[in-house]
Amino acid sequence: MVRPIKRKQIPNLQEAIKETAWKQIAQFGAPALSLRAIARELKITAPAIYNYFPDRDALVTALIIDAYKSFGDSQLEARDAVPVNNVPGRLKAIGIAYRDWAHTYPQRYQLIFGTPIPEYEAPLMEVLPSAARSLSALVSVVEQLRVAGKLNLKSFPEVKSEYKVSFDTWKKYGGDVDMLSMSVAMVIWSRVHGIVSLEIANNLPPFGANGDELYLFELDSIAHQFIKK
Repeated sequence: MVRPIKRKQIPNLQEAIKETAWKQIAQFGAPALSLRAIARELKITAPAIYNYFPDRDALVTALIIDAYKSFGDSQLEARDAVPVNNVPGRLKAIGIAYRDWAHTYPQRYQLIFGTPIPEYEAPLMEVLPSAARSLSALVSVVEQLRVAGKLNLKSFPEVKSEYKVSFDTWKKYGGDVDMLSMSVAMVIWSRVHGIVSLEIANNLPPFGANGDELYLFELDSIAHQFIKK
């Protein structure tokens, strides 16, 4: 009697599912993500995936959290590689690391900062800890400038009262800093995000596919604007 061939066991199925999901996203885009297609690729049954991720949205949420963690690690490593008293150097290092990470992991970058997936809404309290941590390096450097009296601001728009609760929630995971520092950090992030997003989408004329000089110019402009001499 011929014995049935056993399926090959995958040592860490949860990670294998996520890695296959990233490959799917790279090839077809995040909206096309399919648990059944992942199961076929891994040669496992669909119920085997449901043991880890009950539906597509649960998998997307796990991918988003992993992406934020990876991004946050790169930001904190870049900040801590520069001496604490060299604030301009830390700010520039964080900015360079932001772009480097986006170019290294474009699918991860687009998933957390790009076009939303139709009919998917990230569960805030699941995603917020890793999201807040991912920007904590930038926020901490801006706070360092503020505390030292080196934050160059003559005026800044006041946060509307209905949004202050969101800032308080963010502080639980991203560090207890002044709301002004968080607000300035968001402005800085939006500026580098704009250039990087256009660059990844190949929409950065007339600078071409390589926006090195433009990006460094923007980092220098940010430092000149926000750091007192």
